Amino acid sequence: MTPPLHLHGIVPPVATPYDPQGQIDPDSLRRVLRHLLDGGVHGLFVLGSTSECVFLTAAQRAEVVRIAVEVAQGRVPVVAGVMDATTDHCIAHGRQARALGAQALVLTAPYYTRTNQAETQDHFRYVRDAVDLPVIAYDIPVCVNIKLARDTVNTLARENVVVALKDSSGDEGNFRMLLRDLADLPDFALFTGSEIVCDAALLGGAHGIVPGLANVDPRGYVRLYDHARAGRWSEARAEQERLISLFQMVFFAAQDLSAGASGVGSFKTALKLMGLARSHHMARPNRPLPPAAVERVRQHLVAHGLLAA
Repeated sequence: MTPPLHLHGIVPPVATPYDPQGQIDPDSLRRVLRHLLDGGVHGLFVLGSTSECVFLTAAQRAEVVRIAVEVAQGRVPVVAGVMDATTDHCIAHGRQARALGAQALVLTAPYYTRTNQAETQDHFRYVRDAVDLPVIAYDIPVCVNIKLARDTVNTLARENVVVALKDSSGDEGNFRMLLRDLADLPDFALFTGSEIVCDAALLGGAHGIVPGLANVDPRGYVRLYDHARAGRWSEARAEQERLISLFQMVFFAAQDLSAGASGVGSFKTALKLMGLARSHHMARPNRPLPPAAVERVRQHLVAHGLLAA
């Protein structure tokens, strides 16, 4: 029987530190995880986009899940991305994650594979049937071939195939409609994957946030969430504005690097500057931030009180 999943609040997509040779750095990963837990987060999402999941081998994915479960020690849920190009590969990743102690799976539509909405629904059903863990749907059309349609999410939620949604589609109107559609399912949770519209999403009824920037400043997002839960909307907006300012680091190398490398790369650079990771390298072929951008990130962290001058 599938154990229940009670997921809410701030669930960061955990960055995966590498050494300069491109291998996972276990000690740095443990420091990042402890940093997040000390910041008060409510869950840990490993092997997502910010984790550079698709670059990792099965053995590396297993190492990340094992370390996260070990560090969390049951204090918060650990959910694991199992994204891949085919359903059967996702099932294999899911079974591995379950064996290592993950408490839920995070699943996109298959990437590279071209599927329609009906086939995408079947993809979720097949994985859910094959792995006895709750499944969280992940809508990120920029990284796969398809957006999860409103009807698809409604169907999968009402069949209890998926128990939550992480929406990184950028379609805030559709997300608001889903909050309304699924309000009668008290156990279904909707999360925004945006760093910059969290206050609005929470005001609309979102159950939590999955922000990559929380790797850098988990306490800020926890404060934002706590303000929203308490109805302190002016304080929530002020915290959101501060986090929007901090988020500007993702643009410091945007002209030189891909969107993924400048975004995740800036977070990894911050983690290195803060003494949490030994390297800011990314998986090949993505390049690390160049020295000039690293210096701008350093100055930005100092200005926001996250690093000593």
